[in-house]
Amino acid sequence: MLTMPQVGYQRINDNQLSNDRMDMAKKSKPKKPVATPVTPERAARLCKLMRLLAAKPQARENLTTKLKLGIRGFYRDLEALREADIKVNLDNGGYSLHGKFADVVTRLPFPDPGLNLGEATQLARGRTEAHRKLKKMVDGVMKG
Repeated sequence: MLTMPQVGYQRINDNQLSNDRMDMAKKSKPKKPVATPVTPERAARLCKLMRLLAAKPQARENLTTKLKLGIRGFYRDLEALREADIKVNLDNGGYSLHGKFADVVTRLPFPDPGLNLGEATQLARGRTEAHRKLKKMVDGVMKG
């Protein structure tokens, strides 16, 4: 008779579980949102969407018309904003931006500027978080 290998957790006693994936149960530190790669056109559309949402609550139909988007594209753009930690409220059928435009626009994903390594190295010199982020990427390429 053939026996199948056991998959999953194996009980050792009432208080202990054993598995190669035991570390999955550990809590991890919350990570900063990672920006979704976007094209220049989509970045401009997301920015326009944020401006519309900041102006006043608006119905989905109004927003899709102004942005020349279908329903799927509209919801994909909302998801891109959420991934960038930009909150959008929905109250009584109207979508609105949570917070001030100037405070949240800096979280908007930015298109790849197409830098070469020399330009990226030059821009990585500095003391801000953005400089450190770019420097880490440059260092990763150089260690490659």
